[in-house]
Amino acid sequence: MRNRSTVSSATSKNSSEGESHGVLKSEKQAKVHHYQFESLPEPLTAEQVGKRGFSEEAATKHVEELTQLGPHPVGSDALELGLQYVLAAAEEIKKTAHWEVNVEVDLFHASSGANILDGGLFKGRTLLYSDLTHVVLRILPKYASEARDSAILVSSHIDTVFSAEGAGDCSSCVAVMLELARGVSHWAHGFKNSVIFLFNTGEEEGLNGAHSFITQHPWSSTIRMAVDLEAMGIGGTSAIFQAGPNPLAIENYALVAKYPSGQILAQDLFTSGVIKSATDFQVYKEVAGLSGLDFAYADNTAVYHTKNDKLKLLKPGSLQHLGENMLAFLLHTAASSQLSKSKEIAANEKTDEDTAIYFDILGTYMVVFRQRFANMLYNSVIMQSMMIWATSILMGGSTAAISLALSFLSILLMWICSLSFSMAVAFILPLIYSSPVPFISSPWIVGGLFVSPAFLGALTGQHIGYVILKTYISRVFSTRLENLSPVVQVSWAKLEAERWLYKSGLLQWLILLVVGHYCKVGSSYLALVWLVSPAFAYGLLEATLSPTRVPKALKTITLLLGLFVPFLISGGMFIRLAGTVVGMAVRFDRNPGGNPEWLGSLVLAVYISAVICLTLVYLLSYVHISGAKNLIAIASFIVFGLSTTLVISGLIPPFTEDVSRAVNVVHVVDASGRFEEPSSYISLFSTTPGRLTKEIEHIGEGFVCGRENAVDFVTFTASYSCWTKDDSVNGWSKSDVPILEVESDSRTDDRLTQVTIDTKVSTRWSLAINTNKIEDFRLKDAENGEELIQIGQKRSVDGWHIIQYSGGKNAPTRFDLNLYWAKNQTEGRNDLLLKLRTDVNRLTPKVKRVLEKLPSWCSLFGKSTSPQTLSFLSNLRVDF
Repeated sequence: MRNRSTVSSATSKNSSEGESHGVLKSEKQAKVHHYQFESLPEPLTAEQVGKRGFSEEAATKHVEELTQLGPHPVGSDALELGLQYVLAAAEEIKKTAHWEVNVEVDLFHASSGANILDGGLFKGRTLLYSDLTHVVLRILPKYASEARDSAILVSSHIDTVFSAEGAGDCSSCVAVMLELARGVSHWAHGFKNSVIFLFNTGEEEGLNGAHSFITQHPWSSTIRMAVDLEAMGIGGTSAIFQAGPNPLAIENYALVAKYPSGQILAQDLFTSGVIKSATDFQVYKEVAGLSGLDFAYADNTAVYHTKNDKLKLLKPGSLQHLGENMLAFLLHTAASSQLSKSKEIAANEKTDEDTAIYFDILGTYMVVFRQRFANMLYNSVIMQSMMIWATSILMGGSTAAISLALSFLSILLMWICSLSFSMAVAFILPLIYSSPVPFISSPWIVGGLFVSPAFLGALTGQHIGYVILKTYISRVFSTRLENLSPVVQVSWAKLEAERWLYKSGLLQWLILLVVGHYCKVGSSYLALVWLVSPAFAYGLLEATLSPTRVPKALKTITLLLGLFVPFLISGGMFIRLAGTVVGMAVRFDRNPGGNPEWLGSLVLAVYISAVICLTLVYLLSYVHISGAKNLIAIASFIVFGLSTTLVISGLIPPFTEDVSRAVNVVHVVDASGRFEEPSSYISLFSTTPGRLTKEIEHIGEGFVCGRENAVDFVTFTASYSCWTKDDSVNGWSKSDVPILEVESDSRTDDRLTQVTIDTKVSTRWSLAINTNKIEDFRLKDAENGEELIQIGQKRSVDGWHIIQYSGGKNAPTRFDLNLYWAKNQTEGRNDLLLKLRTDVNRLTPKVKRVLEKLPSWCSLFGKSTSPQTLSFLSNLRVDF
C-alpha cells in the first residue's frame, strides 16, 4: 500500500510503480476482450451431439454448399440453386423428425409488395419487390393443437450481394437455422408453441423478404416472437444487438443461454443511426409489431459485403456458439405458456418503463433488468451522490468549492488535449501517406497511431489542471498552516490535488449518468458502474469525516478495487467497438469523395480519446506526483514514432488480399439527355476514404481520376471517381436503355402527369421523384394493372423520395407512374423531375478486363443502393 504524508514519501512514487499501473490496465482490458469475444466453444460433430444437439460440423457443410454457388443475389441462377438446396435440406428434416412432431415445408412465392419504413436507413424511400421465393419450415407438436396458433419466428436470408459469396452474411446464419431445425424436430413433441424457420430472399435489397412474408404468408398471423440472425462481419461470437420492446425474449435468453452475449450499448448505437445499417428485425418490430431478438456476427467487419466474406475466415466455434445458445433458447421458450400472451403483454405494458437493459459479463453471465428498476437505481445513486458532494462542499467551504471547480477544469483540459492530439494525427495522415486509413488490415497499429497521442494528450491536459489545482491548494495551505515548513505545505498540496483529481473522475461519470438517465439511454448502466465502484473503493479506503485530516497519498488498492468491476464489465466491449469502428472505415464514404479524406480516421480518433478520458481518469490521477510520468510520456512518443514509421515506410500495407479496399467498377450508360445519343464510360470509385492513385497505376486502361465527372447514381453521388471511355461501346445495346416517357399531362389546377417507365432488361432499379414539385404519386404494374404504390403521404429526404425496386427473373419491367403536382411548389435549384438508374448484373468486355487487373487488395462492394456492373442513367426534366 502507498501511504505517504511527508516530503520524501510524496515524491517517491517510483517510475516502475506508475508504469506498472498503465501496463496492468491495458493487459487487463486485452484479456477481458479475449475471454469475452474470442474464446469460442469447441466445434462438435454430429456423433457427439446425437439427434437432439447442435453440431457445427454439420452446419459447416451447409455453409460450404452455399458458398460454392458464389455470389447469389436476387434474380440470379445461383440463388435458385441456393433455394433448392435449402428446400432439399428442409425436406430431409421433415423425413427424419420425431414421430410425434409435425414438420411442414412451404416453398412460398411472394407477390409484389411495397415496404415503407418509418425510420432508419430507408427513411424517405419505398422498397418495392416482386417475384421473390422463400423456404418456410414450421415445426410443431402433433398432439397439441394450440401450438399452431402461437409461434416463434427464426429468420435469416439466403441471398447475398452481387460482390460476395456470403459465408458470413448470411450462409452461416442459414446453416445454423438448418441445424437448429433438425435438432428442434426431435424436441418439439413437448412444445406449447410452434417454431417457424424463414429462409428468405430479398433482404440485401431492402429487407424485402421479411416484409413479403410478414404481410402475405398465412402463418405470419400466428407469430408471437421474432428472432433474426444476421452478420456484419464473419464469425466470432454472435451477440444480441437489438432486443424488445417486450423484455420476455431477452429475459428467457439470459436465463438459459450457455454462452450469453449481448450489449445494449450496441442497440443504442444501432437505433441512433450511428451504425448505418438495417436488418429484418426492423420489419418484424415496425410492421408486424413483434418483439424478439436480433443477433449478429461482428468479427472482422472489414470483410462485410466483399470478396473476403469467405469460408476460410470463419473461425471454428462460431457456429457452435450461436447454435447452442439458440437451441437452449428455443427449447425453453417454445415450451413456455408465456409466449401466447406476449402480444397482449406488449400492448398493455408501458414500454418506456418495461424495456430491458442487458449486458453480458465475459460471455458467461448476462445481466437483465427493466427500465423501471433502472430508474429507481439511478435516481437513488444520483441523489446520494449529490448529497455527498453537497455535504463535502459545505464542510470544506469555499476552498472545497474552488478545488472542485479546478479539478473539473482538469477534466476539461484532459478532454481538450486528448482530442487535439489524436485528431491532429487524423488530419495529418492523408498528408504523409497514400491512404488516410492505414490501419484497416492491421488494427493493432491503432494503438500507436491514436491511443498513444490520445493518452499523452489526456495526461498533459490533466497535468496542467493538476498544476493549477496544486498551486491554489498551496496558497491555501500557506495561509492556514503557517506553522508547517514550506516543503511540507507543498508536499501536502500535491497529495490533496491528487485526491481531487480522483474525485473529479467521479464527478465526470455522475454527469454522464444524469444525462443518460434523463435521455433514457439504455447503456447508462456503464456510467453507474464507473461511478459507484470507484466511489465505493474511495469511501472504504480513503474517505474520512474529519475536517482536519492530514493529506495522504491514494492507495494502490483503491485503484485496483475501484476499477476491477468496471473493466470486467466494459473493458472488452470498448476494445470490440474500436475494432468495429476500424472495420467500418472500409465503407465509411457512402457518397464516394463526399467527405474529407480524414473524416474516417477522425471518428476513430474521437472514439479512442473518449474511451481514454472516461476510463483512465482515475489512473491518471496517480501519475502526476510519480517519477513515472516522464517515462510514460517518452514511451508514448516512442510508440507513436515507431507506428508512424511503420506506416510511412509501407511495411504495414493499409489493405491486403484478405482485408480489401471496397471499390465499384461500373459500366455507366448515360441516357439522361445531356448528349444526343447515349454516352458510355467505365466508372471506378470507392467507399473507402482516399484517392485511387495506386489502384489506377496498377490497372491502367486509360483511367483519369478527379472530381470533374461526379456521377449521380440516384441513391448516392460519386463525387470523386476514376473514369475512362476507352472501349465502352461494347457489351450493351440501345435496346437495353430504359425509357421514361410522358403519356399525358393535364396542366390544370390539379395537375396530373402520367409517365410510362420501361426498365427493359433490368429488374433492379432506383427512381427518385422530386418532392419539391410532386405532392404525391401512384405506381402501377403496366402489364396487369396491379397497384404497387398507393396514394398517400410520402416521406422525402433532401427533396427526393426514392423508390428502390428489386425482383426475380419474372418481375415486371413496365410501369405506369401518375404524378400529382403540388399546388404550392417549393422552389429548388434542381431542374430534374425524375431520376432513374437501372442495374444489370452483366460483365461487359471492358469491365471484365478491369476486374481482371484489379489489385488483389481491392474487392467489389455491394449493398442495396450500390449499382451493379452495368448501369443505365436516365431522367425527366421539370420542363419536359
